[in-house]
Amino acid sequence: MEIWEVIAREEIRDLVTRYNSNSDTGRFPQLLELFDDTSVMTIDGGMPYSGTSEIINIFTNAKGRLDSVDVPKYIRHYVATHQIDIESETAARGRCYFAVLTHIGLDHWGRYIDTYKKVNGKWLFDTRKVFVDGTSAGSTFVAKK
Repeated sequence: MEIWEVIAREEIRDLVTRYNSNSDTGRFPQLLELFDDTSVMTIDGGMPYSGTSEIINIFTNAKGRLDSVDVPKYIRHYVATHQIDIESETAARGRCYFAVLTHIGLDHWGRYIDTYKKVNGKWLFDTRKVFVDGTSAGSTFVAKK
């Protein structure tokens, strides 16, 4: 493994951490810096959200659901088993599991399937596919089907 690959892996791990930290604390401008206008995000194979102007809606909608519940307001994402496959100095793929804690305890859990791109020296999400594998009774953040 070459040193640039080690650096890329650490920068990608930081990208994923910042995604969860910024979304959990409502720092949406900093969250959007992790995407660009060609990034695409989907949830459970639903409609694609393309570019930062659409991706922001995922987070403002989730905040609206949290604001509508009369309970202590917090959300904490935890990521595990993050596998990163480096394809080149500017492209990589990744997958990891996530678990989300809220006022009810374990709220929902699932997987992120990502592609990453390096743009102007910074790793960004190219695509992020979110798959919710399960929810607890009373889940705040996952739309009921």
